[in-house]
Amino acid sequence: MAFTRAPGKHRRPGRVQRTTTRNVGVAALTTTGVLGTLAGPALAAEEPAVEQTGLNQIITLGDTVADQVDAQAVAQQQAAEVAAVKKKAQEEARKAAAEKAEQERAAAKEREEIKARAARAAERERLNAYVAPINGSYISTGYKTGGAVWSSGSHTGVDFHAASGTAVLAVGSGTVVEAGWGGAYGNNIVIKMNDGTYTQYGHLSSIGVSVGQTVTPGQQIGLSGATGNVTGAHLHFEARTTAEYGSDIDPAAYLRSHGVNV
Repeated sequence: MAFTRAPGKHRRPGRVQRTTTRNVGVAALTTTGVLGTLAGPALAAEEPAVEQTGLNQIITLGDTVADQVDAQAVAQQQAAEVAAVKKKAQEEARKAAAEKAEQERAAAKEREEIKARAARAAERERLNAYVAPINGSYISTGYKTGGAVWSSGSHTGVDFHAASGTAVLAVGSGTVVEAGWGGAYGNNIVIKMNDGTYTQYGHLSSIGVSVGQTVTPGQQIGLSGATGNVTGAHLHFEARTTAEYGSDIDPAAYLRSHGVNV
């Protein structure tokens, strides 16, 4: 019989085979609980202690991986909590900013409303105000002054001193009901005031308004002159209860009742 290697010679098992066999043996002996009785002195002398075998290293490595996984999970949880806190803070900041903006808008709106109310009140006050028909002038002929120059026998209005061409002003708010020639009054304007009374402006050199036009206090409506039955340039001013001649009232008292110092 032929041999491929010398008799009595046997190849040593490889490292992998020995290690595998050893591990399997240790595992089997450990499972049966007879490692101490079966191994014997030779096995104890030949093999290292169990705590230094690959089995122990595998257990240790598993613990390390588990710790790393736990640590990673904790870190992820902490990161999630931090992100949640940050998101909540951002949301609260956004809400606070929105509330502040809304408060500012409300405050601005309130300021505008207050300003608008003040403007309306000022406009109402202005429209309800009265002024003298000639700025810086004075009454040269009083109400009910007698004389042949007046057809009624007395003065039905008052005369304001004014050179020809002086601006004549509406004494208050109203609507023009007459604008043109008025006989003895010359060029004249009659205005129905907002309080229901009427005012007349006579002897004008020119007329600057038309019938149906609304006027406001202090608005220029014409220029003084000497048209009609006059002896010189001035403004004839009357206050009436109606638009008709003969319904006159004291014009000076009328202006003073509306706060005009004449």
